[in-house]
Amino acid sequence: QVQLVESGGGLVQPGGSLRLSCAVSGGIFSRSAMGWYRQAPGKQRELVATITSSRVAIYADSVEGRFTITRDNDKNMAYLQMNSLKPEDTAVYYCNAMVALDYSGSYRNYWGQGTQVTVSS
Repeated sequence: QVQLVESGGGLVQPGGSLRLSCAVSGGIFSRSAMGWYRQAPGKQRELVATITSSRVAIYADSVEGRFTITRDNDKNMAYLQMNSLKPEDTAVYYCNAMVALDYSGSYRNYWGQGTQVTVSS
């Protein structure tokens, strides 16, 4: 049973910082790709950042240079460091994992429950 649990959301003023965490249980974390998505009210869910098992990171243009995605394979954790936050970053942030289920190339996609990030003065 694979589970993803996010934490770290909250209310922050514009220009502030937050760090989101995603704890993954089950599967082979070191071989799994991790990502963060967000969904603002009335909008579609969008990609924020992804990081591969070999630590190659990709960012949405809107967060490039402000957000950093990292992973800790010893702790089965993924993180999203968000700096210079803007009101338009307000959304529910979801952790996503393409989890390696075995060493034979079996993968399955999982989502966390989401954590609210609100950027407001």
